[in-house]
Amino acid sequence: MDVYAIPLTTRFRGTTVREGLLIEGPAGWGEFCAFPEYPDAEAAAWFAGAREAAFDGWPAPVREMVPVNCIVPAVGPEQAADMVRASGCATAKVKVADHPDSAGEDLERVAAVRDALGSAGHVRVDANTGWAVDEAVVAIRALDRAAGGLQYVEQPCATLDELAAVRRRVDVPIAADEAIRRAADPLRVSLTDAADVAILKALPLGGVRRALQVAEAVGLPCVVSSALESSVGLAAEIALAAALPSLDYACGLGTGRLFTTDVVADADRLLPVNGELPVLRRAPDPVRRHQVAADAERTRWWRERAGRLIT
Repeated sequence: MDVYAIPLTTRFRGTTVREGLLIEGPAGWGEFCAFPEYPDAEAAAWFAGAREAAFDGWPAPVREMVPVNCIVPAVGPEQAADMVRASGCATAKVKVADHPDSAGEDLERVAAVRDALGSAGHVRVDANTGWAVDEAVVAIRALDRAAGGLQYVEQPCATLDELAAVRRRVDVPIAADEAIRRAADPLRVSLTDAADVAILKALPLGGVRRALQVAEAVGLPCVVSSALESSVGLAAEIALAAALPSLDYACGLGTGRLFTTDVVADADRLLPVNGELPVLRRAPDPVRRHQVAADAERTRWWRERAGRLIT
């Protein structure tokens, strides 16, 4: 079990270096990369997703290419616009609510993204539970104006009741992410009145098959998003998007550009081309695995963590 540590191009979700553990099995390679702060009870689903990839493989795809959005972290407007133009994507997901006084920065970032995309592109924002209800309503209305219309806003508040309260007061569709994947039982989450779109992440939900069950249970249009994996783990998210019966939105899988390098060879990195990603597995490159290997202390920490989760 190899452990990698890869610096990011910019801080994302408070993270500057992404770490994870790679597992090889008869079906190929899997990736376990639950964020270090997550307790074992939550990390267990991520580990199950890694084992599925390595030992069971994934369901057959119903599409060969997956449309994706680019990801815009909490950066300045000029850098945000540059990231959108370089991505080749027609949809951008913009991180907002990065800190308590971010409102002005958020508006500038979203406006810059709209300018870079042009009028035909789609802008969506992700607050990662960063707002209270009243705060969310004010922010969403302002961001909707700055964007010239938002496609949706992802997880503006923490709880389902709060999402429902916001949804009643704004015209922008609401997407649920943490409310699904961090629920005690994602299969039993009722999104009635709380959301218009379901955000699914294969690894945090326990693998592609488990995520497909969640998609059926929630009964909403689904968007598959990355959990900030290397190309090995990102392939699982792409496999989920490829296996969904319908795919009405671009998926949040353009995160590869947030990594300074990868565990795979440069030619195999899963980076969007013309706003799409191919449905392909990826295996780590022997040379690159050595180059991105975590230090001894972090390697020991990840292996001990995985050892606690093996049943």
